Amino acid sequence: MRTREAMTISLPPAMVKEVVALARKESKNKSQLIRDALNQYMLEKRWRNYQREISAQGRARGIYTEEDVNRVIHEYRKEKGK
Repeated sequence: MRTREAMTISLPPAMVKEVVALARKESKNKSQLIRDALNQYMLEKRWRNYQREISAQGRARGIYTEEDVNRVIHEYRKEKGK
């Protein structure tokens, strides 16, 4: 079973030089450096999407500020007797 799939990408020459230099500096090969960069990019994208979803849910409940969050927590704890 394959654990990797090869992929071809095109980069401008200046970027290739930078990738090679950075990979060398970080003691990684170019593939690992690109994998790490893509993983970071995808993580950030998922995080931003999650934040947008949560923000929309908060706005739907009238939560816009940190004070609103604290108010909702206080109300919840009071209601639950905590």
